[in-house]
Amino acid sequence: MKKEHEDLIQSYTEKLPLTILDEVREAVPSDISKEKLVKILAEVQDAYDVARANAGECVGLVSAESIGEPGTQMTLNTFHFAGVSEMNVTTGLPRIIEIFDAQKEIKTPTMEIYLNKSHNTIDNVKKFALKIKETLLGELVEEYALNIFEQTLRVVLNKSLLKEYDLTAKDLLKNFKTKMKAFTIEAEGNQLIFVHKGKAEEMKELYSLKEKVKTVKIKGLKGIKQVLPVKRGEEYIVLTSGTNLKEILELPEVDAERVTCNDINEVYHLLGIEAARQSIINEVYKVIEAQGLNIDIRHIMLVADIMCATGILKGITRYGVVSEKASVLARASFETPIKHLINAALEGEVDNLTSVVENVMINQPVPLGTGLPGLVTKMR
Repeated sequence: MKKEHEDLIQSYTEKLPLTILDEVREAVPSDISKEKLVKILAEVQDAYDVARANAGECVGLVSAESIGEPGTQMTLNTFHFAGVSEMNVTTGLPRIIEIFDAQKEIKTPTMEIYLNKSHNTIDNVKKFALKIKETLLGELVEEYALNIFEQTLRVVLNKSLLKEYDLTAKDLLKNFKTKMKAFTIEAEGNQLIFVHKGKAEEMKELYSLKEKVKTVKIKGLKGIKQVLPVKRGEEYIVLTSGTNLKEILELPEVDAERVTCNDINEVYHLLGIEAARQSIINEVYKVIEAQGLNIDIRHIMLVADIMCATGILKGITRYGVVSEKASVLARASFETPIKHLINAALEGEVDNLTSVVENVMINQPVPLGTGLPGLVTKMR
C-alpha cells in the first residue's frame, strides 16, 4: 500500500476500531485512487457511527429480548453422527443453557482437530485418529480364564485387533508393571497371565483384578472416547467425543491454531479469559445458526463480555454474575430472595438504585433512555 494511503488510514485510528481499519486495508486494491479511499473511509465511518449504541440505550434489555424470543422457539433436538452412537451432540436450548451457565461438566464434550498440511492425507488421518483414541485393555480381550487352584488369571487377546493397533502382548506388559503389585505377569503369544503372589485364601483379589484389568489404558489420550475422521472441503479433520485440549495441542501433527473444543471451562483454564470469551461467542453462534435463527452477533458478544468482564469465567447464575451485582434488590429478584434480603439486613447494606431492575421493583423511572438525564429547574 502507498504511503499516502497508509497515512490516510492512520488518520482514522481515533475514529474507528483497529479491526475495521485492518479490514479496509485488506479489502481495498493497492492501485486505488486517493479520492476513492477518502470516500470509502467516510462511508465506513458513517456506517460505524450508525451502528454504535447511544448513551442511555438499554443494550442489556435489547440483548435479552433478542436472544430470549428466538430461544423460546428453539426446538429441543440432538443430532447424531451417522452410525456412532456416542457422538450425539447437544444442540438447541440445552446447549445454550450449558454455555451461559458455564457448566463444569457438559453433556457431549467434542473437539475438531485440524492437521498440518504434511499430515493431511487419508492414511495419516486414520493413523492419527487411532493414535489419540483412548484404548482400554477391555476392548482388546476375547476371554478371561480364572484358575482358582493355581491362582492365575489368563487374559486372551484378540489377534486381529492387536494387529490393527500395532501391538503385541509383550508391549502391554509395561502398562501393568507399576499398577499390579501383588501379581507376577507374563506374556505368551496373544495371552497375558497374571499369577497371584499371596496366600491362596485371598480369592477376592483375583476377581477384583479382572475388573481392574478392563480399565487399564493401553494407548491414546485420556478422555478421548471416540474418534471420527471426516472430510471437510479439501482437507481431513478428526472429530472426537471427549476432550483433552492440553495434550492435543502438544502433538506435532496438529495445527494448533485451528483446533476447537466445545468445553469453555477447559479453554479458559488452558488458554485464558480472552480465548474463553471468543469460544462462548463461537459456540452460541453455532447453535443459533444450526437452528436457522438470526441473532445479531453483538447481543451474544455482550453476554460473553459480562461473563468474562472480571477476568474469571462466570456463568449467568446466582453463584456467578448475579452474585456480583451491587444492588441487593437486583440480587433478590433473581433467585433465593429471602437469603439475599436477610444477609443485606444483617450487614446494613445500602441500595443506591442505580440500575434497571431495582427501579422497576419500586416503581420509579429507570435510568435509561429518557429516564437517564435528570432535570433541574429553579423555582421562583
